[in-house]
Amino acid sequence: MLFNSYEFIFVFMPICVFGYYICTRFLTLEFALGFLVLCSLCFYAYWKPEYILLILFSIAFNFAVGRLLEEGNRWRQRSVLVFGVTVNLGLLAYFKYANFFIDNVNATIGTQWDIGQIFLPLAISFFTFQQISYLVDNYRGLTSEHNFLHYALFVCFFPQLIAGPIVHHKEILPQFVDRATMRLRSSNVAVGLSIFAIGLFKKTVLADSLSAYVGPVFDSPEASANVDFFRAWGSTLAYTFQLYFDFSGYSDMAIGAARIFGVRLPINFFSPLKSTSIVEFWRRWHITLSRFLREYLYFALGGNRVGSFRRYMNLFLTMLLGGLWHGAGWPFVIWGALHGSYLIINHGWRNLLQRIGWQLSGNPVYKVVCWGLTFAAWVFSMVFFRAPSLEQGMDITRAMFGLSGFQLPAGIMVRLGGLGDWLRTGLGIEAAHGGGLVLVTNYLWVIGCLLIAVALPNVAQIFHREEPVLYEDERVFAGQRQSAILVWRAGLAWALVIAVAAVAGIMTLQQVSEFLYFQF
Repeated sequence: MLFNSYEFIFVFMPICVFGYYICTRFLTLEFALGFLVLCSLCFYAYWKPEYILLILFSIAFNFAVGRLLEEGNRWRQRSVLVFGVTVNLGLLAYFKYANFFIDNVNATIGTQWDIGQIFLPLAISFFTFQQISYLVDNYRGLTSEHNFLHYALFVCFFPQLIAGPIVHHKEILPQFVDRATMRLRSSNVAVGLSIFAIGLFKKTVLADSLSAYVGPVFDSPEASANVDFFRAWGSTLAYTFQLYFDFSGYSDMAIGAARIFGVRLPINFFSPLKSTSIVEFWRRWHITLSRFLREYLYFALGGNRVGSFRRYMNLFLTMLLGGLWHGAGWPFVIWGALHGSYLIINHGWRNLLQRIGWQLSGNPVYKVVCWGLTFAAWVFSMVFFRAPSLEQGMDITRAMFGLSGFQLPAGIMVRLGGLGDWLRTGLGIEAAHGGGLVLVTNYLWVIGCLLIAVALPNVAQIFHREEPVLYEDERVFAGQRQSAILVWRAGLAWALVIAVAAVAGIMTLQQVSEFLYFQF
């Protein structure tokens, strides 16, 4: 079931809220939590009922492993942890990477093995990582759970089940069992619905509208092979903002839906497109995944405690595996390798500036240049995040470097007058037939979305007085939480703004599309 669907907004969510209210008002807290678990499992089963058995097995297995981790000596606990993590990764590997592995073996050694098409279960990447983090934290003595119902809710709570945020047991379970929190309150409903409406607007009005400029280039091998400089950049920029507004919109809707029930989820996006370095970008983009990769992979590899060379290799390997986590394909490997390289260059540049004593961080021109380089590097990497094949990705990147020519629609060239003649004769830009309106609207959408992304505050800032999210480290965004403009207050003005966003989002539901991160 999709957040951006009539079924969720007008049927599922009202039933959940009303049923939860009845349970908390007239029955016990445990009954209310059980009702949320049942609703969450129905939410998951709506997509494909047979895979409900997989998530139930995963929940039961990891709960049992968590209990075993509390027994025996350290050697036994370590063995149980390795076994639990191996089973989790084994299930993920089978469903997500088996076909990719067999295809590459066949291509390499000329065999014709065929295991049939294995369909990727919805959300397996997210609930697998979430439960691995629980097992590791349990082993470290940071958390534990003896109530199966509570554990099941931690895994399958429907606002964050499908695409995150990836939550930690120790930050979410105390909220579920807090009687003061787990009551339906009008203030929580108002804040939750407002955040949900903003997320819906970002998804249906912005992200889905941008998709019209992405598919024609990326979904056709013939179009990718013949794309020129301007269309390549236009389509890639459109996908960059489509992905951002799609996934951050989903995260906002998840935060809003959870807040209705009195639960605060971890922040997952904090205006990442305002970043002035790749290091800063990964502190702001998909924050809960970055946290998981850092705490359970990068640190496990040795982190920065093993010398500069190993530190850089650990960074590279972490991002390489992070790319592969997103999808079973070589374009995702290239994407991960690019970001691993970006981080190495970024850290190396910072170390160089520190050694030679240059203080450039306060220079506004330097900041603008850094922002431009960071944004361009991210956009370039988006080609491989979206391209269905490595060949198509390479075709589009060649065009972005100008190696496939420059074309402008003839109608635009004519309207440019003498400048159009100079572009044609002086720079060798060709006049193409048709496509002028599409190209112009493509770049207008990109400019508009860029202004929204870099000039406006994010949900955490707009609602900062209501404490809408959890922060991994309260100090990370301490100086940036409050927004000088657009601070939400309960009142008529904000009610009208939210109503307009909600109506606009609902009116565009006829172009319903899945969230992009559902495929990961």
